[in-house]
Amino acid sequence: MITEEIAADALDMFETFVSAGWTDGLPVIPPTARRVAEFVERAGRGADEVVAEVAPLGGAATTEKIAANAIMAGCTPDYMPVLIAALQAATDPAMNIGGMQCSTHMASPLLIVHGPIRDELGINSGANSFGQGVRANATLGRALKLALVNIGGSHPGEADKATLGQPGKFTFCIGENEEDSPWPALHVDRGLSKTDSAVTLYGAEGPQNINNQAADNPFDILTTVAGMMTNLGSNHLFIQGESFVVLCPEHAQIIADAGWTKADIKHFLFQNATRSVREIGAGGIHGRKVRNYPTWPRFVDADDLDARVPVTRRVDDITIIVTGGPGRHSAYLPGWGTRSVTRKIEA
Repeated sequence: MITEEIAADALDMFETFVSAGWTDGLPVIPPTARRVAEFVERAGRGADEVVAEVAPLGGAATTEKIAANAIMAGCTPDYMPVLIAALQAATDPAMNIGGMQCSTHMASPLLIVHGPIRDELGINSGANSFGQGVRANATLGRALKLALVNIGGSHPGEADKATLGQPGKFTFCIGENEEDSPWPALHVDRGLSKTDSAVTLYGAEGPQNINNQAADNPFDILTTVAGMMTNLGSNHLFIQGESFVVLCPEHAQIIADAGWTKADIKHFLFQNATRSVREIGAGGIHGRKVRNYPTWPRFVDADDLDARVPVTRRVDDITIIVTGGPGRHSAYLPGWGTRSVTRKIEA
């Protein structure tokens, strides 16, 4: 039974945390000394051991501070190895987390979990994988965001200059659906073993739905995907970063049944997810002076208005993952322009 005294204490604690700027606006669990000690013990590291330095303010992400944010988010101690790997990946220079956290853009680090630890922790990689209802996804993503804000100092309206923001700045965590994928998982593509557990961090906008219910062949499905990837309002045609394509299991199986590999998909999208120089000049974020784009692909003649510009500079800058459940809805994840990072989880 929850007494009035306990309820009042919890509310008072929440108000204290809100006043201090330590929350995302939602209720938090108090990180008591006893709870923090349990989480630190599970991490197998010293409480004061610095796991990462978090930009923009360069805050030291110690095991103890990570534990406190994990508790506030609603995690269990067993989530600590995932969070430590996630923070190490997020603060890899390739991610440029300091720039991302201070940008006017809406990108937020998406946490993708691979390998056996998905089942061990109950991370959802099936139906509604980007949605609500699963503690592991909700609290792991939330803990990462709380740590980045509280330790890195990217508070909204201060260091965080996002014009609009997005719901993924509350929590943004999925599992890769390796069981229903016809291809190797992403961490395997990047050199790890299928039996390894790993995380991938990718600075992403929210998922953009790709709805194709009728196609029974790779060409038609991927033509729909290519159409979504060439949105003139995204960063990709101008910054040429990575692009993540999320295929649902049904779309993935249709494509694989026709003999297509991930490499085939990437080549098709590189060749077909394009816009003309004319279109980019008319509708692009920097206007008609395409020569002034610092990341303009030099293999495209900026004076040829009919020349086609791909969304990435290289074929392998397109990444394919499978997640989700039944139904023929895939998604495109426009990025911020930096690199994704995959890191093995050390349990």
